This record gives sequence, C-alpha cells and structure tokens, in this order.
Amino acid sequence: MIQLFIQLAQSVTGAVVTIIALLLVAVIIGYFTAWYYAKSVYTPVIKGLEAEKADLIKEVAGLKDDISKLNATVDKLNDKTGKLEKEISEKDAEIKKLSKPKKEPGV
Repeated sequence: MIQLFIQLAQSVTGAVVTIIALLLVAVIIGYFTAWYYAKSVYTPVIKGLEAEKADLIKEVAGLKDDISKLNATVDKLNDKTGKLEKEISEKDAEIKKLSKPKKEPGV
C-alpha cells in the first residue's frame, strides 16, 4: 500500500492529482474567508438599513393617515361649497324676482 503512494507521488499523474487537490483546498479556504469577511463587513450595514426601513415604514403609515384626514376635510369643504353655491343660486333667483318691475294696474 505504501508502495502505491510512493509510486503515485513520483509519477506525473500523482503530481497532477496533488496540484488539483491543493487548488481545491485553496478555493475552499478562499471562499469561506471571503464569505466571513463580507458577512462581518455588511452585517452592520444591513442592520442599519433595516432600522431605516422600519422608520420609513412608520413614516409612510403616518403620511397615509394624514392623507385620509385631509381627504375627509376636502370632502367636507366640497359639501359646504355645494351648499353655498345652492344658496347663492337661490339668492340670485330671489334678487331677480324682487328686481322685476311691478306692473301697475290701470295704467
């Protein structure tokens, strides 16, 4: 068995297998090192962005409430405007009615 490893280590095929194995180990080490580095760098950034997102969601909810309140106010004012326009038209009709010259009887 030992003789097989010695023969494999001394052949070109053995050298190729050794080089490929060492390259695979280097790739694995590099991948995990990069993953841990990126995780350590970007985790605080992600947490900060998530906190900012939560604040923005609360702000949007508050703005939606403000919009609904303002829409209700606009509806009330539109109703009031409609009533006032109706009142104005009634007053105009009354003014026209009163401003017509009266026909004098017998003239």
